[in-house]
Amino acid sequence: MAQNVPSKEHFQQAYDGSAPWDIGKPQPVFVEAAEQITGRLLDVGCGTGENSLFFAERGHPTTGIDFLEHPIAQAKRKAAARGLPAAFRVMDALRLGQLDDVFDSAIDCGLFHVFSDEDRARYVDALARVVQPGGRLFLICFSDQEPPGDGPRRISQAEIHAAFADDWQVESIRQARFETRRDPHLSPFSEGGPLAWFCVIRRSAG
Repeated sequence: MAQNVPSKEHFQQAYDGSAPWDIGKPQPVFVEAAEQITGRLLDVGCGTGENSLFFAERGHPTTGIDFLEHPIAQAKRKAAARGLPAAFRVMDALRLGQLDDVFDSAIDCGLFHVFSDEDRARYVDALARVVQPGGRLFLICFSDQEPPGDGPRRISQAEIHAAFADDWQVESIRQARFETRRDPHLSPFSEGGPLAWFCVIRRSAG
């Protein structure tokens, strides 16, 4: 099966225009889950920072990382304009161990599904280095319920359970949707937004 792993250039080109996932506000699933998210927060693959800034405004000490300079620069400008203390860094999510901090919670909005099988395992290991035992990851990824076609890899619930089998406990998986900027009449995805899984995954306590 083809892995359909996008290149760094793909993401750079997306931000040169209007990236479909850059909707100018937090993704609704994170707004809905906000009461569950506690403490120091890491936003992995934060893009231009809307999810990070939402939680910073709620009082969470928040750090957002992304491997592209352009969206991080935008995120920093937004934080300054809104007077919010969120920190943003250019960083590869596979190198999270370089962070000095440990976090109570982490969010992943559409990053997990872009990795190859090998890098997926490296990513989960990297998360385990920075999410404290008992902390939780809130993750939304493309679902295998979304018909084949454009966009990232479709992920099954079984793949999620397998990826987080060691050092983690999958607490819940529910069906959700990504909100995108695309005209619904032109979008290649399901009407109402691409089908997704929204997962709550706890770091093992010991």
